Amino acid sequence: MSYENLIGLSSERESSVTEKNTALALKSGSLKVLATPEMIRLIEEISAELVEKNLPPELTSVGISLDIKHTAPTPVSMKFRAESKIISVDGRKIVLEVAAFDERGQIGHGVHERFIVDKNKFQSKADSKL
Repeated sequence: MSYENLIGLSSERESSVTEKNTALALKSGSLKVLATPEMIRLIEEISAELVEKNLPPELTSVGISLDIKHTAPTPVSMKFRAESKIISVDGRKIVLEVAAFDERGQIGHGVHERFIVDKNKFQSKADSKL
């Protein structure tokens, strides 16, 4: 099956920086600014949803690589948004260009790779480790 038709699809979602998703709260730093793990979480969430909603129900995608730079701080109470766009497909590997912005401009960017898998086979493989 070819997934070339996914190239060019994109998604975005907005969120806000709260006390709960700061670097201080998530223990990824000591400041009350948007935590890098939270920025990456939103990027991966929208990327996973973008790919999955365009696949047959028995398939999903799993993240295999993240190369993301967090380039600017965002304070508590400011909104931020993540964007994800499928830029290439190689067999079952999907490459997405990702970025994050706050109300003042870009705060992060990079590349995220996902791999299309059969849900049941993948889960069975993971469960067999128990």
